[in-house]
Amino acid sequence: MNPARRALPAAPLPYNRPVMPPSDSLFPAPVFRLVAGVDEAGRGPLAGPVTVAAVILDPKRRINGLNDSKQLSEADREKLYPRIIERAIAWRIEFVDREEIDRLNIFHATMEGMRRAVAALTPAAELARIDGNRIPARMSCAAEALVGGDRLDRAIMAASILAKVARDRAMVEMHAHFPEYGFARHKGYSTPEHLSALMQHGPCEHHRRSFAPVRVALGLQGGSDVEHDEASSLV
Repeated sequence: MNPARRALPAAPLPYNRPVMPPSDSLFPAPVFRLVAGVDEAGRGPLAGPVTVAAVILDPKRRINGLNDSKQLSEADREKLYPRIIERAIAWRIEFVDREEIDRLNIFHATMEGMRRAVAALTPAAELARIDGNRIPARMSCAAEALVGGDRLDRAIMAASILAKVARDRAMVEMHAHFPEYGFARHKGYSTPEHLSALMQHGPCEHHRRSFAPVRVALGLQGGSDVEHDEASSLV
């Protein structure tokens, strides 16, 4: 099925409802009852994976406190993470590692992570609602993009929380092996602390060679260039 896009209302979507195709939808009846929210964390950092989550919420088991993960404190995200896993009909977290990011570029790596996360859901989603304005190729179900979806759709909110918490935990674990970079504090983003450590120590195995600051550090350390340019890999 070719994925389709349509504009959705810029207001929170009702929680306990089946999704009815609108009159101008490319999707015919029947109603979609298993709707997955999909979101990612970690497209921008210089190091570590990009993490994608897909979640099908159970309308009979409401989860209070859901919001865009960026609007929640770390403590609130950690509190919601086990509730989402325990109460969701289905959920999946996918890590796309540094090697795949450098091979595909960050945009296509993110799209591939979204495709894999949705495909792995059991039971399978009937519709995937994806945060943003792009839909991955070769989706296993009908799909639509929702700009600002992590503020509008509760399943996308849940996915954003799972992706963020899972990635943050992975970066804390990475910090234990490479404490000189401070991954536990900045999670791989290009903070002054991280950039300084990158210049001082050079990249580690988890730094994305397709990102310009890492290439610069590789040059200073005698490394070689890579195929993909960071500017062309981000949208």
